[in-house]
Amino acid sequence: MAGAGGPSPPCVCDREHLDSKATDQSVNKHGEYVAIEPDSPSRRRAPEERPQQILDAAFHEFGERGLAGTRLDDIAKRAQLAKGTLYLYFPNKEALFREMVRTTIIEVLQQAEASHEGHQDATAESQLREYAIRSWNFHRTDRVRVLKRLVHDELVNFPDLMAFYAEEVIARGRRLLARIIQRGVTRGEFRPIDPNAAARMCSALLLSHSTWCNNRSFHPQLGPDEQIIEEILEFYLHALKA
Repeated sequence: MAGAGGPSPPCVCDREHLDSKATDQSVNKHGEYVAIEPDSPSRRRAPEERPQQILDAAFHEFGERGLAGTRLDDIAKRAQLAKGTLYLYFPNKEALFREMVRTTIIEVLQQAEASHEGHQDATAESQLREYAIRSWNFHRTDRVRVLKRLVHDELVNFPDLMAFYAEEVIARGRRLLARIIQRGVTRGEFRPIDPNAAARMCSALLLSHSTWCNNRSFHPQLGPDEQIIEEILEFYLHALKA
C-alpha cells in the first residue's frame, strides 16, 4: 500500500518479477552489457539457481582480487548476470561473504554437531579422530583455502565480518571439539584436562599444518596429507592420554 510520501518500494514477494526484468541484460565475454534474447540460456536460468551461481563467481573473484579489491560488478560479470540481479540477492560484499561462509563452513559444522549428538555411544577417541580427519580434509579444499586467505589477510579491515567469523566459525568449532574432549575426560578415556585449552591446541595443530601445506615450497620436509593428519592425531591423542 502506498503511504503519504509516495509509492512503497517493491516487497520481497516481487523478487521473481524484478529478477526477470533485471536479467534483460547480461554481460558478454568482453565485459559489455548486452540484451538477452527471450530464448537465451542466461534468460532461462531458474531464479533458485542464481544464489549459487553468484556464490561460485564470488569465490573466483575474491580468490583472485581479494575482498577489498573485488567489486560487485566483477562478480556480476563472472556470473554472467546483470548487476541489478545480483543486488536482489546480496546488497553488498559483506552479505555475500557471510553467505559464502554459511554455505561452505557453517553447514559443515552443523553436520558435525548433529553427528556428535547422534552417536552418544561412540568413544571420544573415535569422535575426535572423525572430527580431525573431516576438518583436515575440509581445510584442504579450494574454497576453504580462499576463505582462510581472506580471513587472515583482510578481515582486520572488516570488524563486523571478523566478529561474525570469530563467533560462528572459530568459537563454534572449538565448542564442539571441547564437548568431545570433555566426554573423553568424563569417561576416563583422557586424562583430566581443561577441554577448552585442549580444543584450542587441536585447532592450532590442524590450522597451522594446513597453512604450511598450502605453501609446501617453504616446508619441503612435509609428507603427504594423509601422513600429516596421522602424525597430528598420534601426537595429540598421546598428549590427551599421558
